[in-house]
Amino acid sequence: MIRTGAEYREAIRDGRAVYIAGERVKDVTTHPMFKPLVDIRAQIYDMQHAPASRAVMSHQQDGETNAVGNKLPFIQADWWDKRRATDMVLEAVGGIVTRVGDETVGEMWSLFDGQDVLNEVDPQFSKNIRDHIDKVLRTDPFHVSANTDPKGDRSKPPQEQDPDMLLHVVKETDAGLIVRGAKYETAAAYADQAFTKPTIANWGNEAYSDYAVGFICDLGSPNLKFICRTGFAGRAPAEDYPLSNRFDEVDTLVIFDNVLIPWENVLFYRHTKAASFIRATLHRYSAFAFVQRNLKLADMMIGAALFNVRQTGLDKQQAVQEKLAQLAVYREGINAHLTASITLAERSPGGLMMPNQSLLYTGRVLACSQLHEMMHIARELCGGQICVTPDKAAFEAAETKPWLDKFYSVNDDWVAEDRRKLLAFARDLLNSDYAGHRLTFQLFAQSAPFAHLAAVYRNFDWDGPLDFVRKSAGLSDKVMSPTARLPGDRAVNQWFGPDETKA
Repeated sequence: MIRTGAEYREAIRDGRAVYIAGERVKDVTTHPMFKPLVDIRAQIYDMQHAPASRAVMSHQQDGETNAVGNKLPFIQADWWDKRRATDMVLEAVGGIVTRVGDETVGEMWSLFDGQDVLNEVDPQFSKNIRDHIDKVLRTDPFHVSANTDPKGDRSKPPQEQDPDMLLHVVKETDAGLIVRGAKYETAAAYADQAFTKPTIANWGNEAYSDYAVGFICDLGSPNLKFICRTGFAGRAPAEDYPLSNRFDEVDTLVIFDNVLIPWENVLFYRHTKAASFIRATLHRYSAFAFVQRNLKLADMMIGAALFNVRQTGLDKQQAVQEKLAQLAVYREGINAHLTASITLAERSPGGLMMPNQSLLYTGRVLACSQLHEMMHIARELCGGQICVTPDKAAFEAAETKPWLDKFYSVNDDWVAEDRRKLLAFARDLLNSDYAGHRLTFQLFAQSAPFAHLAAVYRNFDWDGPLDFVRKSAGLSDKVMSPTARLPGDRAVNQWFGPDETKA
């Protein structure tokens, strides 16, 4: 039941109202700012069919062929399979792509775990999530995630300002809910569907709220408008900015102008308890693929830096080796957390196999909080030439080419053109507008740093250190009584801890 790239392209040619740079886009599959990522997503679909990659990219279930990324994880081996498939994609495309489905579909599995909570609200919602998980397997959609609202004045509740600042329900009908507002969604303009849910829970102690709504949005629905930021692709020659022109995942402000959400697509509604549950557990699966991207980003920084110091003969210096070692420690720290989270995987409340939560969330903090420092170390190792090197046109022009060939050729192995390509790659990876965007995206895409730490707080096993100190210090057993447990202990707040939200 896996799609082809051609089937994906045809599916998003549905007349949706997409705007970029103030103009309406006629076809997102051919527009120069969307085409690079559309082509990559189509390539991923085609990899599921190609003889060289289909064994890694797909699996058999109930006599049908499905995508590995969409498979519900029931055993530890499922996570090794997912990790191999993601690595194969990133290797094949030669860079980092985040919003291509495998990193967002895992959010649906958190709902699968929460069926008891959803049943308390309405048994139909629990059925809806099971139906949609099955639909994802059967139709293989490009599935993205919608979290962040415009928010407005965050010191005020939504009822005291323009209510559309937060997505909300304006009407119930026999056919479904009518919703208004807006959401920021990366890749929404060229995806099939989005899991749309609240970002912030400023409904106080209220049990019900029109802002507590979660649903699957068909991105071809009437009354949706997609207002996109200007992309990086095409701004400058691809030879000078190889990453910007290939891997820019265009972000979109999706306007819901009285959009009908059919009842079968509604996953929870009005009950703030259900919304809080979703926020607290949203990334228990999807964080894995997200952090895996940071591992590949670390490889890109190490490779660019190491090539540069070897070109210039500095790789034997102790100070240079120490900086390379810092990059390696960062890389292997991410690798260790990912590997250990699979090796020590835990059974979820819904019977799925989830990565060890404490290790996964700790790995996410490591990967995101130190990324800016690692990028700066890589800049130091690449040297100042990444910010002063002329563009490719100068390397080809008759009057300037001889001089640039002279000064950029290091030896017989590293001629000027290879040196130029490496410096262009490093500049785009570390110094360009795209590099700054990537850094910010990796920091905030799954929630803000404070929420990353809150997730660690909720999932770390605090009892181990407490019990050790109790015994070592000779404290009484009373200090470990249930009433003395920390408020963040996952045994107490596994479901309803502080919201994991964006800033």
